[in-house]
Amino acid sequence: MPESYFPEVRTLRLFSEMDADRFRNLMRGSYVQNFPPQIELINEGDPSDFLHVILSGSVELFSSWNGRETSMATVRPISTFILAATIRDAPYLMSARTLEKSRIALIPSQDVRDIFDKDAIFARAIVTELAQCYRSVVKSHKDLKLRTSLERLANYLLRHDSLTGGTGQFDLPFEKRRLAALLGMTPENLSRAFKSLQSYGVKVDGNVVEIGDPATLEAFAKPDPLIDDFSS
Repeated sequence: MPESYFPEVRTLRLFSEMDADRFRNLMRGSYVQNFPPQIELINEGDPSDFLHVILSGSVELFSSWNGRETSMATVRPISTFILAATIRDAPYLMSARTLEKSRIALIPSQDVRDIFDKDAIFARAIVTELAQCYRSVVKSHKDLKLRTSLERLANYLLRHDSLTGGTGQFDLPFEKRRLAALLGMTPENLSRAFKSLQSYGVKVDGNVVEIGDPATLEAFAKPDPLIDDFSS
């Protein structure tokens, strides 16, 4: 990896406080590659040879079984995927593909594990990252298990509105088919859910969403930080 990329990767909490020489050694065994859209980067079940760091673009994590496929998450800069498989030296549990032109750093998993054993600060950062990922999975599971599809959609819209400035109007970050998969719904159910939310002040025009009455939508959705706050 060219040293010009080092500061960018170093901004990640995972690498920000680790020993400088060990960080440099880790990066020297890595490389950066540009990928066009819709390229599969990893396949679930394959050995976890690399830790991926997305520097630009976006990547979809997805899974498939018995002829069915579902979207699991969207990864944006600057972040890693899939850390748990790298540390466990285990097969990937998800596949990944680019959604747009993306620049990605690939760090050999064996090198990550070697530094993990030698650098206590790096090891603590990895544990913190994995703990955050675990808590996010629990919150997503609670969202899926405890809420109806209409409640999941309402809370998603409130979360995304907050992330985009809280103006009450925003563009969906991806097509509705992927949103339906993320919320555990079929595209048809998502369409019906959007129509049902009209009575709570939600308007949809293509990919543009307008929340005309946030208080009414919040009263219905009942957002809960123990489910909806993915920052802690």
